Amino acid sequence: MSSPLPAPIIETDAVIVGAGPVGLFQVFELGLLEIKAHIIDSLAYPGGQCIELYPDKPIYDIPAVPMCTGKELTDSLLKQIEPFGATFHLGQEVTVVQKCEEGADCGGRFYVETAKGTRFLTKTIFIAGGVGSFQPRTLKVEGVEPFEGTQVHYRVRGPEQFAGKNLLVVGGGDSALDWALNFCAGNEDGNPHKAESVILLHRRDGFKAAPANVAKMHALCEAHEMQFLVGQVTGIVEEGGLLTGAKVTGADGVTRIVPCDQILAFFGLSPKLGPIAEWGLALERKQIVVDTEKFETSVPGIFAVGDVNTYPGKKKLILSGFHEAALAAFGAAPYVFPDKRVHLQYTTTSPKLHKVLGVESPVFD
Repeated sequence: MSSPLPAPIIETDAVIVGAGPVGLFQVFELGLLEIKAHIIDSLAYPGGQCIELYPDKPIYDIPAVPMCTGKELTDSLLKQIEPFGATFHLGQEVTVVQKCEEGADCGGRFYVETAKGTRFLTKTIFIAGGVGSFQPRTLKVEGVEPFEGTQVHYRVRGPEQFAGKNLLVVGGGDSALDWALNFCAGNEDGNPHKAESVILLHRRDGFKAAPANVAKMHALCEAHEMQFLVGQVTGIVEEGGLLTGAKVTGADGVTRIVPCDQILAFFGLSPKLGPIAEWGLALERKQIVVDTEKFETSVPGIFAVGDVNTYPGKKKLILSGFHEAALAAFGAAPYVFPDKRVHLQYTTTSPKLHKVLGVESPVFD
């Protein structure tokens, strides 16, 4: 039996690796410059961490948007990039990135291939992979595996499933505090997700979280709306095939049983650059080194934006990633249009950009 023929090669101006918020906005900035893009992500849906880890968690630092959830931000970005017709290749991981030799058939472009055999020839590459391939760190206790996904969770996909439950929230970062407070908020606040009880467990009496939320948590404990314990989960208690509690060892070395219906554990992410680490890019502490003029990597024509990159003064904010995407697009233009001078235009006043966006040019008095 003959082996299947390889997929035809897709020729494009740009390949974006990562469909999180910054990768999606990169489509927009490239589109304004009439640079066509294909976007690849290992997840089965766009949105990156915003969708995978906190789709319902409020985000407050997007300019001109007082508050939105991760899902709302993703939906808005997808709506914004509709005019540019970017093609998504989801559930695929990039495994091969090679620079073609000048004068070869591919004309000095990059050859890109995914684990599923999708192949590209592209003039530029934009790495917007966040922290890379990531998985939440898990509880390392015996007997936890049968309950993962049903009674033990490392992310909140649907807050409604925890309404009326007895929750044990484990962790000392923003996610643990945010969700503990969220499930304490009652229906009087318009939140239908109030739990029957909430216990926050952390290995020490100190937090890597917003001070205001830490103060709010202590106030709720004083009001007997929730509890805070210092200790670590060292075992699982089950009865009749159901998780009924956790064994918690305190700072005093004593192990006690804490009854609960559901455990939410937030230990952060275990980031892995994966194949990106083999692409010959300059790295620093598993992050990609870029300049701050174009956010170009050590390989000309490859750019890195968002949490995956590093440079002096780097701040891991979505806001910063949006800025980086704008400058990276202008930095890429000479590779895509070597004989064309690209001018900065404004979406408010440029008839050309209005045409690209498919909107009518406003008439000003």
